[in-house]
Amino acid sequence: MTAERSYTVRDLPLSDRPRERLQRLGAEALSTAELLAIIMGSGTHGDSVLMTSQKLLSEFGNLQNIAQATVAEMSTVRGIGKAKALQIKAALELANRLGDPDYRSGEPVQSPQEAIKSVQSKLKGKKKEHFYMLCLDTRNRVNNTNQVSVGNLDSSIVHPREVFKDAISAYASTVIFVHNHPSGDLEPSSEDINLTKRLVEAGELLGIPVLDHIIVSDRGFTSLKSRNLI
Repeated sequence: MTAERSYTVRDLPLSDRPRERLQRLGAEALSTAELLAIIMGSGTHGDSVLMTSQKLLSEFGNLQNIAQATVAEMSTVRGIGKAKALQIKAALELANRLGDPDYRSGEPVQSPQEAIKSVQSKLKGKKKEHFYMLCLDTRNRVNNTNQVSVGNLDSSIVHPREVFKDAISAYASTVIFVHNHPSGDLEPSSEDINLTKRLVEAGELLGIPVLDHIIVSDRGFTSLKSRNLI
């Protein structure tokens, strides 16, 4: 039995091959579908890799939705198996880290604006609450960022014991907590305030002070410390 052939960008006319177009014109000249095609490398029997990437974009609507999709969700698109989905996830995460100060030498954190820089890109457009802990060294520089929990649309479940276990492992001198409100409402809820008090108390017992708890949304941010809630 003849094995099914995997169609690659080399099956396209030379002038239409994304790799050659990138080399000749630069990455900026390529469409999103072409860039995805280069990442995936090969298509499936009957479909070129460019057709597969166009199907992926058609299914999810835009690149942001693809970035938020799970590997399993991407794999439902014909021609996108687990391996290709993982390649895409890895490429998009690298792009995400380009604008993330957490992945390069940072300056000391001196304001809430500086604190949220290391997680802002991770929280943008999220439809669930994501709770992060920033671990700071003795010079107030972020040396580690941990995702503590992912909650539903209304709340996140955070256990002080698990939170500070990670802070101890990261040799944190101090910590800052950041979580998003998908609704856009920046007003701290009673759960936010109560959780912050528990975390502050736990930090005091362990000698790892909580510097701030910041709520962010696409509209801006609110610092609980600036509101005298810490």
